Amino acid sequence: MTPLSAYLVLSGLLFSIGLGGALTRRNAIIVLIGIELMLNAANLNFMAFWRYSEHPEALTGVMFVIFSIGVAAAEAAALQDNEFRRSGFNEGMSGSGCDAGRRYGKTCKTETEFVIHGRH
Repeated sequence: MTPLSAYLVLSGLLFSIGLGGALTRRNAIIVLIGIELMLNAANLNFMAFWRYSEHPEALTGVMFVIFSIGVAAAEAAALQDNEFRRSGFNEGMSGSGCDAGRRYGKTCKTETEFVIHGRH
């Protein structure tokens, strides 16, 4: 069986790499990867201390890890949603093909304009 100290050393190494990546880089993706590494190091600590505790049947470490994974998933979803809204990608999603052309200065008649002018 692997001793607790091996898990703690691995967790400390992961946390150090994540902290270094989060503090020294300007790229947002690298910073987020660093934060994820730090969260995974904390999860490894939770699991190791749970496994080596006096009452491993209590599942307290597992519950902390599941909560931490849920928080990380919500953070990633919120950041992805924010980037999607900021990019304006969904502006040309009506399906007519003309909305994307307007973005580049082209004009075209949509189905609504044809109905308004009585040409449908």
